[in-house]
Amino acid sequence: MSRVALVVSDVDGTLLTKDKTLTDGARNAVKRLHDAGIAFTIISSRPIIGMRFLIGPLGITLPIGAFNGSSIVDPQLKPVEQHLIPASAAERSLEVLNEFGIDSWLFTSEKWLTRNGNGEYVAHERLAIRSEPTVVADFAPYLTASCKIVGSSSDPALLQRCEIVMQQALDTLATAVRSQSYYLDVTPPGCDKGTFVEAIARLLNISSDAVATIGDMQNDLAMFRKSGISIAMGNAPDDVKRLATHISRSNEDEGFAAAVDIILNENKSG
Repeated sequence: MSRVALVVSDVDGTLLTKDKTLTDGARNAVKRLHDAGIAFTIISSRPIIGMRFLIGPLGITLPIGAFNGSSIVDPQLKPVEQHLIPASAAERSLEVLNEFGIDSWLFTSEKWLTRNGNGEYVAHERLAIRSEPTVVADFAPYLTASCKIVGSSSDPALLQRCEIVMQQALDTLATAVRSQSYYLDVTPPGCDKGTFVEAIARLLNISSDAVATIGDMQNDLAMFRKSGISIAMGNAPDDVKRLATHISRSNEDEGFAAAVDIILNENKSG
């Protein structure tokens, strides 16, 4: 196996704790990567506006991925590459969420839109991305500018059933996958965390075997498949853990730092 030259990490449930804190342990772990000459960047289902606060503290100089990789921006958040959900797919996804009675949000490149400012997970998302939603009566005027549509529910089984129906309804028109047990994300077709990993590997002129990825949810599996080392967090579901090459500790127990230790040790033994 190639020595790791690039680490790509998920954000929520991986790099951050449950209360959306970047610990000193995680910050120091990224510094250890830099000191070892290993490049580092982040990829998330988060909107672009929800990534800004991590760039400086982590010393990120590479492009970062938002909306599960369908938007790539430089460290100043200027667009490098951006894709949108086709308007017909955006409309259909909102219909499916409505059929299941699941609260829905629409994200453009700059705005977080909701029809219910008091929705179950609005306060949680406000804390996570450090931004306020814009309450609208109708999503229709924004369908042609959709970067991501989210269904949020405290019923994981309901969201899992909705995910299956959503994937069937959208087919190849968009990608539908859970980013948290309580979030179902719909993003542009042909883009995922795996395509982001490939793009950064090309930028650095390295093979996918020289990439290590760290994540915790189903949407991270796409990047696991494109990397030589894949590390699932201890808080990840069993189906995610089974498809990773290594398993770390929980994000509440410095699991990200432990994952970095795994990578550095693999390089030493390799």
